[in-house]
Amino acid sequence: MGSVHAGACDFNELQYQKRKELRRGTRAGSISIYCGNQAVEDARIDWASTPKDKVGVYIGITEHGNVETENEIANIAQFDNDTKFWTHHHNPRTVANNPAGELTLNMGITGPHYTVGAACAAGNAGLIQAVQMLQLGEVDLAIAGGVSESIHTFGIFAAFNSQGALARHSDALQASRPFDTERNGIVVSEGGCLYTLERLEEAEARGAKIYGVISGYAINSDATDFVLANPERQAQCVQKALDRAQLKANDIDIVNAHATATPMGDIQEAKALMSIFGEQPNPSINATKGFIGHCMGAAGAIELAGNLPAFDDHQVHPCLNINNLDPDCDIPGLVRDQPLQKQKIQHILNNSFGMLGINSVVIVSHYPGAKPT
Repeated sequence: MGSVHAGACDFNELQYQKRKELRRGTRAGSISIYCGNQAVEDARIDWASTPKDKVGVYIGITEHGNVETENEIANIAQFDNDTKFWTHHHNPRTVANNPAGELTLNMGITGPHYTVGAACAAGNAGLIQAVQMLQLGEVDLAIAGGVSESIHTFGIFAAFNSQGALARHSDALQASRPFDTERNGIVVSEGGCLYTLERLEEAEARGAKIYGVISGYAINSDATDFVLANPERQAQCVQKALDRAQLKANDIDIVNAHATATPMGDIQEAKALMSIFGEQPNPSINATKGFIGHCMGAAGAIELAGNLPAFDDHQVHPCLNINNLDPDCDIPGLVRDQPLQKQKIQHILNNSFGMLGINSVVIVSHYPGAKPT
């Protein structure tokens, strides 16, 4: 396979954990702990007086456990595969709820926690689960989004390579190139992004800093192929989110495309976007993976965060690395090369799609004045 490009996180793992905790836990858990603590601090929540049994943790993941299993197999191979050298920490490291569970241990959260396995749609799915649990009254505060430690597993690189879906380029900064004619695959990245979510009236009552209001969402399934996306189902997911938000397609100011830079994936999504937004003058389309690669289960949450500043500066960030636009991806409103300045930004629609045909869409609206879903 040779050398491959990857996006790696650089953060202070010891800010919220001790070395012993790092050795016992997982990289995904450490990312979750860092992001969760940062989110609560940024939200200016009085954590000491917050009822921990009314806090829920909902973290989207693409997969979990592969990193630890591969590492253990490599370790015992040095000892003639003697399982007495297999770590007793393996099970808690590899259970699917690990990234969310480690966060609850670190922050003393006693409310519900679980991960949401939704392939590369997981970041949005974590947010959607949080919204629903808040609506049900199960929690009063949710910490939600997505994390990924995928660059630490050999299997994901080998699999994408065997699919012909792993990006190759002499310049790592140009390897991820959504919608470009020369795109040739994914740059796998690790990452994490967690938000604090509250019911709007409660956030207002405590004078919270509100970045936006989740006004619409949807999840559906293609039911057609293991890998190849179905543009009709993707378009239906977008429309369901618009309907839930009681918005028209032309009300959307920014559409963040999933756009992984795979040859067929970008074309399929372009068809879906054109069927909904193609004749609308207002929506501006961008893609974030040219900046950061594909953060897998964290992608939707991170890419949404990359667009939220537009509520303040009214700028739409561009798609990077489109030197030659693929005619099959020539979507009206596509922002290339330079940021686009708009008069106002009221609604951002965030696409995240994944293998086995899972589609997710989240719409975030500007506050004040926006109505929650």
